[in-house]
Amino acid sequence: MKNETLLEITKNLDDFKADSLQSLEQFRIENKKKLKEWSVALRSVEAGEKAAFGQAINEFKKKAQTRYNELKKSFQSPTQASSEDYTRPGYPYTTGSLHPIAIVRDRICDIFLRIGFNISEGPEIEDDYHNFTALNFPPDHPARDMQDTFFVSQPEHLLRTHTSSAQIRYMEKKSPPIRTVTPGRVFRNEAISDRSHCMFHQVEGLCIDKQLSFGDLKKTILYFTEALFGKSKIRLRASYFPFTEPSAEVDVYWGLESEVDRKITKGTGWLEIMGCGMVDPNVFDSVGIDPLKYTGFAFGMGIERIAMLLYGVPDIRLYFQNDYRFLNSFSFYR
Repeated sequence: MKNETLLEITKNLDDFKADSLQSLEQFRIENKKKLKEWSVALRSVEAGEKAAFGQAINEFKKKAQTRYNELKKSFQSPTQASSEDYTRPGYPYTTGSLHPIAIVRDRICDIFLRIGFNISEGPEIEDDYHNFTALNFPPDHPARDMQDTFFVSQPEHLLRTHTSSAQIRYMEKKSPPIRTVTPGRVFRNEAISDRSHCMFHQVEGLCIDKQLSFGDLKKTILYFTEALFGKSKIRLRASYFPFTEPSAEVDVYWGLESEVDRKITKGTGWLEIMGCGMVDPNVFDSVGIDPLKYTGFAFGMGIERIAMLLYGVPDIRLYFQNDYRFLNSFSFYR
């Protein structure tokens, strides 16, 4: 095709009239088809004429688009035309925000990353060995009962009841020294209420090295409470966990400065935030770590509970209801 013919076709675009939106759309489709054909034809044009032919194609494309826009505008009703005020600001579309559980999880992990810990993960569907046996749970422990644990295929597989199972897998693959925190979702067969849920999130920590002591555990926890809560007073109460010995519950002194403080601490000023202890030698034996050479400590906390304290959330069920009004209150963390 010669350039003169293409330019003539371009001039004739002004003569096109559309009597409906359908005919206008057909006009657009035909022009698009022509442009495609001419672009293919451009490859075989002689070198001396290629520039002029390419310019003619561009002229047609520009003129066809202009004519299409003019005709389309003519089909708009006067109401539509007058209502389009392009000087008005756009719709206030807002971006999403992190879920409060994700916010607190990241804050907790960041604190431990500063002091040399890394992040580890594990499967949510676990076997009995990694979830119970390797963690020194005796065969008759109540946690192995169906009333406390969701079994996928009893007794082989289950929904993990804690992220400690992922720490067992980590110790099987890595040699000491070990410093890791394991965030994740866990499941327990509990009644759902404003304070408990059958599904929740944990962050558990594990540190193994030579000559670690209970004092190292206490100092680590104190660093954490100061970094997250701004509280520098803690206490440890004797407790029991199958995989640590000795074991303790950690309380932080929240204070009694307000009525809210009195309510959440039940008038004592102290608030329980986590469990901890020195790793039991039986756990080391199950993963092939020499308990005579190494010692270690572990700790764990519920993310929902920490988030409830930080943000004053009264009901744990709010985290799982996808209520936009609740979630949007955390939009300042975008």
